[in-house]
Amino acid sequence: MRARDAATDDRRTLTVRVPLTVRKRGGRKQVVMPDGACWGQPRPRVDNTMVKAIARAHRWKRLMESGRFASVTELAEAEKINQSYLCRVLRLTLLAPDIVEAILDGRQPAALQLNELLKPLPAEWDSQLSFTSGGREPGI
Repeated sequence: MRARDAATDDRRTLTVRVPLTVRKRGGRKQVVMPDGACWGQPRPRVDNTMVKAIARAHRWKRLMESGRFASVTELAEAEKINQSYLCRVLRLTLLAPDIVEAILDGRQPAALQLNELLKPLPAEWDSQLSFTSGGREPGI
C-alpha cells in the first residue's frame, strides 16, 4: 500500500486494510486472521454444537445397543429426524478419543467444523487425526 493511497486529501484520515476472514463456529461468528490464528479469543472455546452432536451420537448408540430400538429407521422415527442425518451423527461414536477429548476441551483446530465431521472419515484413528488437522501435524 502506498502512503498517498492510505491518507485522504485532508491528511487527517488514514485507511488501514487488514486481510481477515469471518467464520461461523459453534453458531457464532469469529474473526480469523491470515495465518489462521483467531483474533480476540485468548482461551480455547468449546464448540457446543460439536459437543451436543457427539453426546447425541453416544445416546443414540446406547439406545440401539440396549435393544430399545430395533433399527436406525425406528430410532429416526422416534426422534423425528431424518434417517440419513441420524446415521451421519452416529458415525461420531467412531471418532478417535484424542479428537473427542480435544473437542470437549475446546482444543480442536479452528477449521474443524461439525459439517466436516459428518462427512465420511477414515476408520483408523491415526488417519482421522491427520484428516481433521488438514494434513498438518495434529494440533489435537
